[in-house]
Amino acid sequence: MGVQNEAEYRQVVNAWAMYDWANSAFFTTVVAAVFPPFYRSLAMESGHDNPTATAYWAYTTAVTLLIVAATGPVFGALADQTGQRKRWLASFAGLGVAATALMVLLGGDAYLWASLLFILGGIGVSTGNIFYDSLLPHVAREGDLDRVSTRGYALGYLGGGILLVVNVLMIMKPEWFLLADSEAGIRLSFFSVALWWGLFSIPILRRVPEPPSLPSAGSSGGTLIRTGLIRLGRTLARVREYRQLALFLIAFLIYNDGIGTIIKMATAYGDEIGIGMTDMILALIITQFVGIPCSFGFGRLAVGIGAKRSILLGLAIYTMISVGAFFMETAAEFYVLAFMVGLVQGGTQALSRSLYGAMVPRGRAAEFFGFFSTTEKAAGILGPLLFGVITQLAGGSRLSILSLILFFLVGGVLLMLVDVEEGKRVARREDADSRDSP
Repeated sequence: MGVQNEAEYRQVVNAWAMYDWANSAFFTTVVAAVFPPFYRSLAMESGHDNPTATAYWAYTTAVTLLIVAATGPVFGALADQTGQRKRWLASFAGLGVAATALMVLLGGDAYLWASLLFILGGIGVSTGNIFYDSLLPHVAREGDLDRVSTRGYALGYLGGGILLVVNVLMIMKPEWFLLADSEAGIRLSFFSVALWWGLFSIPILRRVPEPPSLPSAGSSGGTLIRTGLIRLGRTLARVREYRQLALFLIAFLIYNDGIGTIIKMATAYGDEIGIGMTDMILALIITQFVGIPCSFGFGRLAVGIGAKRSILLGLAIYTMISVGAFFMETAAEFYVLAFMVGLVQGGTQALSRSLYGAMVPRGRAAEFFGFFSTTEKAAGILGPLLFGVITQLAGGSRLSILSLILFFLVGGVLLMLVDVEEGKRVARREDADSRDSP
C-alpha cells in the first residue's frame, strides 16, 4: 500500500485500529450493556411478560444479522471491484451513527421503534465492518496479521470501556450531567455512542490508503452489481480450491454463534433472573478492561502455540462460562463470569479474524471478508433465535444458556481439523496467479 518506513507503517496500523475504538462503543453500550434491559422495559411497558420481552430482544438481533448476512457478500465483491472500501465504510458507519443518535428519542412502550433503530444501527456497524476487516490484509505486513488484529480488539476494549464508564455515571449519577433521572441518562448514553463512533471514525478515513480495485467491466451501478454477483458465483463454484478456508468458516460459524449469543443476551438474561442493571453494567466494564491486556496476551500466545490452538483454549473457557451461567443466581457470580469472558472474548475473535485473513487471497480480500461477515452474522442468527424459542417454550432462559455448550464443542472439533498451512499456500498461489495474469 505504499508504506515506506516503520513510522508510516505504525501510523497506518494505528489509524486502522482506531476504528475498533470507534465502533466498539456501539457493541458495549448498545448491544451488550444498556440497550437490552432498556428494550425489555419498553416491551414490558407495552404489556408483554418477562420471558416474552427477552425473546423479542433475541428475535430483533436475529433479524439484524439475517439482513447483514444476506447482503454482505455482494457488498464485499463490489468493494473489491470498485476499490471504494473506505467510501462504503463511511456510508454504513453514517447509517449506524444516525440510527444510534435517534435512540435518544425512545421511551414509553415504543419497543417496535426500538427494534427498527437497533436493526438499522446493527446493519451500519456490521456491514461497515466488512470493509474495515477487508483492509486488514492490506494494512498489516506479512506475518504481522495476528498482532495488528489483536491490537484493534484491544483498542476496541479500551475505547468501548471508557465510554461505558461515562455512560454508567450518566445512569447512576444523572444530576452530575444536569439530567432529570436515570432514564434520561440511558437515552443520552445512546447519543454519546453516536458522537463517539462518528468522531473516531475519522482517522481510518483520512490516513489508511485505499487498496487498488480489481479490473472492472464497467462503472454503472447495475453493471457493478452484476459483476459482483458473477464474481461471487465463481468464488462459490471454486470453493473446493479453498477447502481449508471453507472448513474454517464452518467451524467459525458454529463456535462464533455461541460467542455472539453470550454477548447479545448476557444482560437480558441477567435482567430476567433479577440482577440489577448497575451490577450488570459494572461487570461488563470489568469485561472491557480485562479484555485489553488479554487481547494482547492472546496475540503473544498465538506466536508461541499458534492461532488455532489459542482459539481452542478460548472455546474451552467459553464452555465453562456457559455451565456457570446456567447455575448463576447472584450478582457476584455475574461478576465472575464477566471476568472470564474478558479473558477470552477479544483474543478468540481477533485471532479468528487474523487466521482467516492469513488464508485469504489479498486481491479478493473484501469479497472474502464479505463471506467472513456473512458467516459471522449467519452464526449470530441461529443462537439468538434458538435462545428466544427455548426461552418462550421453557418460560425462562436457563436452558437456553446451557444449549450454547453445543456450539463451542462442535465448532472446536471442526477447527481442530483445519490445516492452516495448506490454506495459506492456496491463498498465496491465488495471489501469484493474479499477478501473472495479463
